[in-house]
Amino acid sequence: MKLAVIENETRIHTDQDYILQAKNIKKYFPIKGGILKHTIGHVKAVDDVSLSVLRGETLGIVGESGSGKSTLGRVLLRLMDPTEGQIVFEDQDITKMRYRKLRPIRRDMQIVFQDPFASLNPKMSVSELIEEPLIVQTNLTKAERKEKTITLLEKVGLRSEDRFKYPHEFSGGQRQRISIARALTLNPKFVICDEPVSALDVSIQAQVLNLMADLQDEFNLTYLFIAHDLSVVKHISDRVAVMYLGRIAEIAPKKNLYETPLHPYTQALLSAVPSTDILHKKEKIILKGDLPSPSNPPSGCTFRTRCPMVHEKCSEVRPELTEVGNGHLVACHLYTGK
Repeated sequence: MKLAVIENETRIHTDQDYILQAKNIKKYFPIKGGILKHTIGHVKAVDDVSLSVLRGETLGIVGESGSGKSTLGRVLLRLMDPTEGQIVFEDQDITKMRYRKLRPIRRDMQIVFQDPFASLNPKMSVSELIEEPLIVQTNLTKAERKEKTITLLEKVGLRSEDRFKYPHEFSGGQRQRISIARALTLNPKFVICDEPVSALDVSIQAQVLNLMADLQDEFNLTYLFIAHDLSVVKHISDRVAVMYLGRIAEIAPKKNLYETPLHPYTQALLSAVPSTDILHKKEKIILKGDLPSPSNPPSGCTFRTRCPMVHEKCSEVRPELTEVGNGHLVACHLYTGK
């Protein structure tokens, strides 16, 4: 038995329990300035994030716009190269893996993008969109590709004859179903869902979420589900990580996080979620100020400029993500005991 790569998790798992592990991931974008366009700073989109995803689970990631959620997802898939850190997928370090060696691994790692209007090529039919990965990654015959396309369309609730249509002939919800079918074409093991329902009507969101849950059971998928809507994440996730300004503030099993949030930022987010429970309705926490710029984050705890419980230590020492029990980790000096 080996200890997991991630140092911040004190629970013992074998490496086989994890499908993906990320350690100290950073993604900085250079800021150019001056006549010669020298680098004068960096946008710290992801700033030292460590997390692990258990095989078969759904890990939700939530946070405000600009918190680094989508950038983290793209880095984990190597759609972007990390500035620093380590990414291990199924015991293989893919952090600096060259394209030729990484290509077969990409079959097991897929993504569903936020906007189905932009992620589907309008000049390609549904059949061409779904068959393209099969042409690139497999040696299936034309008849086999056709059969696979029809099967996937039916799995996501569309008709076989829909394969002859083009994206503009479908509604938003149907387009996203096509995107999901395309992501499943190569039978992946790990799928990153980058706000897959945020561009859809509320009436359609539940249908797509239920479809994704059914497909997860049928195809034995592992999801990393990125969203800004806490209600959506609660519906589909097993564990939830809360990001703020490129860092993870808190991560815990869904029930623990929603019933007993520890980080002041998580408490503020949950207090803003509409509730029909009048008897146990929580008082809304209003955060002061605006989200700081990721190009110049505050020293120490990045949340201190808006935190209602800030104290002197918060500006001096960056709190580490620390487990406080039952798989509940929080990056806050109120709980680290240091």
